[in-house]
Amino acid sequence: MKCLIIEDNEFLREGLIMFLQGVADIETAGNGREGVDRFTSALQQGQPFDLVLLDIVMPEMDGQQALKLMRQAEQERGSAGKKSVIIMTTALNSPANMEEAMWDGDCSDYLVKPVARADLMAILHRHGLL
Repeated sequence: MKCLIIEDNEFLREGLIMFLQGVADIETAGNGREGVDRFTSALQQGQPFDLVLLDIVMPEMDGQQALKLMRQAEQERGSAGKKSVIIMTTALNSPANMEEAMWDGDCSDYLVKPVARADLMAILHRHGLL
């Protein structure tokens, strides 16, 4: 599984890397703009990410905007119905954020920080990635 972790907090990014070691080939980005660039580059090379863990609150570009741009890039590429599993991660445990990400932004799932490894693994199983 090819995974992109987009998280501005280095400590949290390293924790997610530890959770996924041994089950994923991991790339990282420290903000939304860098994440969108890595995501679209992988699409253009024909090697899309299977999984994206996307923080909502970040500098440069927030996760909601990054999500919309990533889904738009998939549509423009015509990815034959195969979309990356994009899981939003945030400390903002509000129904409004969840609704915007899940329904308006077309994310695959949502995890509230601190992310527990068991919760992440359960979501990966649910989406057929493990």
